[in-house]
Amino acid sequence: MKQAAYCLFESPLGWCGIAWSDSGAAYAVTSFQLPEATMELTESRIAQNSGGRKSSEQPLHMSKIIKRVCEHFKGVVQDFRNVPVDLDGVGPFARKVYEAAREIPVGQTVTYAELANALGQPAATRAVGRALGRNPIPLIIPCHRVLAAHGKPGGFSAHGGRVTKAKLLAMEGAVVNLCLELDMES
Repeated sequence: MKQAAYCLFESPLGWCGIAWSDSGAAYAVTSFQLPEATMELTESRIAQNSGGRKSSEQPLHMSKIIKRVCEHFKGVVQDFRNVPVDLDGVGPFARKVYEAAREIPVGQTVTYAELANALGQPAATRAVGRALGRNPIPLIIPCHRVLAAHGKPGGFSAHGGRVTKAKLLAMEGAVVNLCLELDMES
């Protein structure tokens, strides 16, 4: 039987949360929470999204992932494709979207339409966007690397929205013209 646990950790961007499952010999990330406006909001979100118990200690594997996240936020870019994730409870289409998003290299972006085409479902652009909007493991499943048409940032469900998305992409060396989109909306 899997048990879920989570912890908070301070990162260069603020308090984050990470949750994991323990299925005996292996641990896998089940949920990740980018910083909210306060540590309390971050904890509330990770607790609700993970359904796990708060842990004062993390397994060694989780400690290593936390260290990598902090390094990433300091500008030492990390590739999280080898981090084990547990997507139990995620539907088959969303699972395919997350698997495809994990293959987007650091510093690169694709559009929602390109991701839908890569899945062999070119009419599913909006469904791809909805799935990414519900991504339980942002950063590790890099939904921030998926943009709207013409390189516009599109949405981002983390605190700070598109500004946070642009910051994450800038850390990775990808360029998004956030100012152009905001000017066009005025």
